[in-house]
Amino acid sequence: YWAARIVIVHTPDTAASPAPSRTAFLTLAALGVVYGDIGTSPLYALRECFAGEHGMPLSTENVLGVLSLIVWSLIVTVTVKYLLFVMRADNGGEGGILALVALIRGKNSTTFTAGLIAAGLFGAALLYGDGMITPAISVLSAVEGLAVEAHVFEPFVVPLTVVILIGLFLVQHRGTGGIGAVFGPVMVVWFVTLALLGIPKIVANPVVFHAIDPRA
Repeated sequence: YWAARIVIVHTPDTAASPAPSRTAFLTLAALGVVYGDIGTSPLYALRECFAGEHGMPLSTENVLGVLSLIVWSLIVTVTVKYLLFVMRADNGGEGGILALVALIRGKNSTTFTAGLIAAGLFGAALLYGDGMITPAISVLSAVEGLAVEAHVFEPFVVPLTVVILIGLFLVQHRGTGGIGAVFGPVMVVWFVTLALLGIPKIVANPVVFHAIDPRA
């Protein structure tokens, strides 16, 4: 699932527009493969800001500040990074750090080219590191929710997390299309559930909209 983020495949500008059904499938697959990670990351990011020995004290100012950081991180990552840069830079219709590094091959050996290759390798190393750390943190944070609701599940949090991670990595051989087809509908349910649970809380506490202001 997370390894699929290494290569983001999109339709080149010169290609014919895909059929509406194909566009719908690609949208659903992207929701499961790419935005699934982005949509679940705030789970542990928000929790870790206030948990533990070094967590910030719970106050209106701190909560709004953290929410503002999350909101603007998502805006910059999705709108600026993906839409304005990543989706415009492609290698034969393929994107991602590894595909872009491949564009450098065949260029004259210059200091500038060597610097680009070094930056690409550094980015790839960060990507692999993220692929090792993020799954464990994301799944563990989600499963820990069971212990919050019912403490009887606390002894099963780690074993259940391990089982889920093993299952996820066993199905990765199905490729981006297969994984996206499964996780796409799951993420639709996830985002709809978040909206249904969040709207009443937002109505009751409209002050949360102050987090949209980057000065919060």
